[in-house]
Amino acid sequence: MFLKMAIDPLCLCVVTGCIPEWLKGTLVRIGPGMFTVGDTAYNHWFDGMALMHSFAFRGGDVMYRSRYLRGDTYTANMEANRIVVSEMGTMAYPDPSKNIFSKAITFLSHTIPDFTDNCGNNIIRYGEDYYATSETNYIRKIDPETLETQDKVDYQKYLAVNLVTSHPHYDKEGNSYNIGTKIAEKGKTKYTIFKVPPIAKGKITLSLIGTPALKNLEVLCSVPCRSLLTPSYYHSFGMTDNYIIFIEQPLKLDILKMATAYMRHTNWASCLKYNPEDDTLIHLIDRKTQKPVETRYYTDAMVVYHHVNAFEEDGHIVFDIIAYDDNSLYDLFYLNSLRQEINESGSSKKSIPIPKYKRFVLPLQIDKASVGEDLVKLKYTTATAVKEKEKLLLCQPEILCEGLDLPRINYNFNGKKQKYVYLTCSEKPPVPTKVTKFDTETKKMVHWEEQGCWPSEPVFVANPNATEEDDGVVLATVISMDSQKSDFLLVLEAKTFTEIARASVNAQLHMDMHGYFIFQDRCSTFTR
Repeated sequence: MFLKMAIDPLCLCVVTGCIPEWLKGTLVRIGPGMFTVGDTAYNHWFDGMALMHSFAFRGGDVMYRSRYLRGDTYTANMEANRIVVSEMGTMAYPDPSKNIFSKAITFLSHTIPDFTDNCGNNIIRYGEDYYATSETNYIRKIDPETLETQDKVDYQKYLAVNLVTSHPHYDKEGNSYNIGTKIAEKGKTKYTIFKVPPIAKGKITLSLIGTPALKNLEVLCSVPCRSLLTPSYYHSFGMTDNYIIFIEQPLKLDILKMATAYMRHTNWASCLKYNPEDDTLIHLIDRKTQKPVETRYYTDAMVVYHHVNAFEEDGHIVFDIIAYDDNSLYDLFYLNSLRQEINESGSSKKSIPIPKYKRFVLPLQIDKASVGEDLVKLKYTTATAVKEKEKLLLCQPEILCEGLDLPRINYNFNGKKQKYVYLTCSEKPPVPTKVTKFDTETKKMVHWEEQGCWPSEPVFVANPNATEEDDGVVLATVISMDSQKSDFLLVLEAKTFTEIARASVNAQLHMDMHGYFIFQDRCSTFTR
């Protein structure tokens, strides 16, 4: 569940049903797993020390493993037997028994913070290496087979950024793409889009062994922030074959307040403010010219965590997102709120913001249009983009559905027009109670649910011989609230969205955040 402790087990799952023969590889997931250290406790669920889970599929069997991410944060906390490294929602203060020198060092480290390497948000890939990541400048290399924690990597050795998203994109050539924020460098704050090429096969030499692919990082484009000391928070972005979509939303980090948060006895999360009076800017970057397009797009204030997909069609960019009306979702995950609001059946008593699945359309050609004209010419959507003046469009979305989040697609269709999306559904958030397959064309939904069960983000894994978009399986970890039943990994046939197998675990699973499926390969054990 959300708050239970964990150990580091390795066990063979009990499989009921039939796992497809072609499903060979490992699902690696990560999320918060430890919430107390000694007499100290984290304030926010996102802050808990990262716990990795893996499910390895081999010949119809499933092997489960879990291990804590043993980074510098984990080591420091364990050695001190208390929380000594601050997280976004939990500020760590020195032991009262410490001398004044130790307290002064702690104060300085929070004024100019060296962020945590408690990377518990997602598993990502650069080159042939896999990393646990949050959204700071640190990532931790991991072994996806053993879940061993390996090298600590600082983005700043390769690129001047303070924050980087935990949702990169990948192309078929093996390149990885991501966005980071550099705060107040030479009087400017900017968002930097970068590409990490793979190490070419056949060119791996002894000198390259152990060298991170980030060493070959290429900057594609920089977008200036609209305010020097209040950059936008963002969690993901969109990408098509020719464009990158970056949303600069009015959910902003106040850098001056972050610098003084420690002395004011408040956490860094309190410096994240939503400004509903501001517009949301939509930046469209041309991947070929590596520059933002001249047309400026904007929409009403909103908060976006997850992009679904984006594609190009008949002179338009279409992109789907999950949006909220404000940022109150974060506050719901403070542990005191979770304890108060979630009753034994897993339902919440409090009204909270409902996620909305929004579709935006960005016309590419606007020169001949008249002021006041809607330039969206696609017949299947009600989304609009009205020309307000030269090179400026006001975009309004079509709302396809509500109540769904944590979207995943068949990633072979990333950047292309796709039909199906797999998400979690929460009738009474924050606890997901259903896994949903959503048809973006018919707007129909199919659900999997079971009484007293909390499923995680669904991960679609395509059949290697697939001829249709939904030919594959959907994997989701499921926590049972019935103490007589085991937690399990759910395997759904994606086409019919029916359960074909489950792998029960002789261990307690945790609500986690995101995951990555790594196919078994020829020369190395894992590949994408």
